[in-house]
Amino acid sequence: MKPLKILRSAIAILICIISFSPLLAQKNNRPNIIVFFVDDLGWQDLSVPFYKEVTPINQRFHTPNLEVLAKESTKFTNAYATPVCTPSRVSMLTGLNAAHHKVTNWTHPTANKPTDNPDELLTPPDWNINGMSPVPNIPRTVHATPFPQILKDNGYFTIHVGKAHWGSAGTPGSSPLNLGFMVNIAGHSAGHPQSYYAEENYGNIPGKASLQAVPDLMEYHGGETFLTEALTLEAIKAISEPIKRGEPFFLNFSNYAVHVPIQSDPRFVDKYLKMGLDSTEAAYSSLVEGFDKSIGDIVQVLKNKGVYDNTVIIFLSDNGGLSLQPMRSGQNHTQNLPLRAGKGSIYEGGIRIPLLIKDVDDGKERTSDVPVIVEDLFPTILDYANITNYDIVQKGLDGQSLSELTKGRVDDSWKQRNLIWHIPNKWNRTDGPGINFFSAIRRGNFKLVYDMKNSKVELYDLQNDIGETNDISKTNQNQVEQLSKILSDQLKAWGAQMPTVKQTGEMLVF
Repeated sequence: MKPLKILRSAIAILICIISFSPLLAQKNNRPNIIVFFVDDLGWQDLSVPFYKEVTPINQRFHTPNLEVLAKESTKFTNAYATPVCTPSRVSMLTGLNAAHHKVTNWTHPTANKPTDNPDELLTPPDWNINGMSPVPNIPRTVHATPFPQILKDNGYFTIHVGKAHWGSAGTPGSSPLNLGFMVNIAGHSAGHPQSYYAEENYGNIPGKASLQAVPDLMEYHGGETFLTEALTLEAIKAISEPIKRGEPFFLNFSNYAVHVPIQSDPRFVDKYLKMGLDSTEAAYSSLVEGFDKSIGDIVQVLKNKGVYDNTVIIFLSDNGGLSLQPMRSGQNHTQNLPLRAGKGSIYEGGIRIPLLIKDVDDGKERTSDVPVIVEDLFPTILDYANITNYDIVQKGLDGQSLSELTKGRVDDSWKQRNLIWHIPNKWNRTDGPGINFFSAIRRGNFKLVYDMKNSKVELYDLQNDIGETNDISKTNQNQVEQLSKILSDQLKAWGAQMPTVKQTGEMLVF
């Protein structure tokens, strides 16, 4: 072969090596990890059924990309979060139960402002109203080590996109950049967008902007790019850089959808209006399809760049679906049937969430009915990253890694673990089913609900009564006593807070 041809061949080979070396590096190192965290999405609000059958509610949604992802994932049909957003987000970030970290209600965008509504009988406790903090001695915060910091310290390129809502403005926890994220796009102290519309600058209009105006994204202002799409485009830009370098990345893509204001995504809303949904429900369904397209677009980028098989994907919601007028249509607390109630409630409609986990190099469709909870994601994500030796401020974790479950390995101990919820707060102005001042425990198929105001316990068999319509506490006293003791002992061990009686100033005791 002539020297010139040899040189050309060598250059061509070198170019191939350079082009594929990032992909090889990604294959040989730790997997990429993506969390798609949706806001206020109900357990039923997908065309992927998490119940034993497809329901009429499922048929109101079109999520084809999640249908495809589900065929390569473990579907958790008994997955849980807390009744409202910030406690769930702090639990995932810290691995602690809400009763333990004491961020038991949503945090206000402004520091030192409680979000509890007034109540005629009870006063909420002095909970951590400023959220979580990665540094100590910040008033009314939980000091904890967030797992993105651990990922960053172990070589991951860490990215946050969308809603943050871990801490109030003016505290370290308000900025994802203080929590281990190297890139932050549109995350701040507020919990919902002022507007989904670029024409309205996502709320950033002089003289009209509120604390909920979405930061960043200025290049889209005045255009036609819906907020979900703008976040998706920015997420794709952000992950492209570590992929190019062959660097493992963690993407926390926390969509503002489907939180209020329920504004229609113009790309999808017409089909739902033609289905006969009213304008509110059509807009809601369009928000759902919008984040589904977002997931599909990012998955396609992963496939195009050859890193999809080496990427763990986790999809979940931060609490149950909203079930109150005027934000949703229909009779209150019917939007999550057959589950009872909705967001803010300790009943299943407020805490049961969809959860999918796609493992790497597996691609098997599985269904797990093991009860799991949002704080499990802290150890799960570090497990997938193969990080076993790390220091944390928190004294132990309440969550357990789910990685074995996604490989089909499960023993009986999983189904007998205790899942606990504790809401000593006044979330809504008016009381509703399971809303305001409730605790609960699930063990196996039994769930005990404690109504603090009325000092009343209820017991449900979720295996046979997923709608929690039949209180069996009076005929199962042994189960009530056993679960009551477990709940009480655990709340005491965590130093869980209780409300006080206004008239006497005495703290309630469970």
